[in-house]
Amino acid sequence: MVRFETWLLLVLLGLMWALPVWMSFPSPSPISKNSPLCTSLVTLKDQLNSSLRRRYLKHNFPINYTIHVRYEEVFRLKNISRMKNDSEIEKHLQDVWVDVTVTVIQSILNVLPERHPTRHKYLANLESLLKAFQTIWVKTDESYYTENIFNIVKHLGMEKYEARKSVRPKSLLDNCYRTMHCLFKDCFLRNSSQDDYCDTQHWRKVNGTQG
Repeated sequence: MVRFETWLLLVLLGLMWALPVWMSFPSPSPISKNSPLCTSLVTLKDQLNSSLRRRYLKHNFPINYTIHVRYEEVFRLKNISRMKNDSEIEKHLQDVWVDVTVTVIQSILNVLPERHPTRHKYLANLESLLKAFQTIWVKTDESYYTENIFNIVKHLGMEKYEARKSVRPKSLLDNCYRTMHCLFKDCFLRNSSQDDYCDTQHWRKVNGTQG
């Protein structure tokens, strides 16, 4: 009996020690579909539709044209899946999406001549919409990031970063579109809560209209 009481006391002491630590981590709140955040994302989604991506990021560029971007700018569904398996917090992945999308748009703008139609008729508007979203998006304090997330964010901000690869401009924004639906799925649920925007099979079922 004495041994059980001693064990129980140790458990209670352990909980009392751990509780302040648990409370020190911010718990992400779900995003309401009617919130300003969702409204802003839906507007952004409309500008990222497949028709506009093809017109301005495929037809307005030479065939097979690529640009050199940081490895972290190639942010795909499988990257999210892998990081979720590593127990990364979804709010932190959303922060990464915002940083990646900002960096991707800037990387494309950097290779465009001042009078290029894609710059003035498409990307400038896309950049403005993203900046509007950033004004209401509250980023996580970087001290809460895991080393993996912290390094991604750090590398995205480095001008002289040698780990790069060649990617088509349209592919970069295709990734932004798909990962946005995956990470902010509460804003984009269509038919039912069963829609899994993180599943690549979901995108194959829409007959390429979202690709």
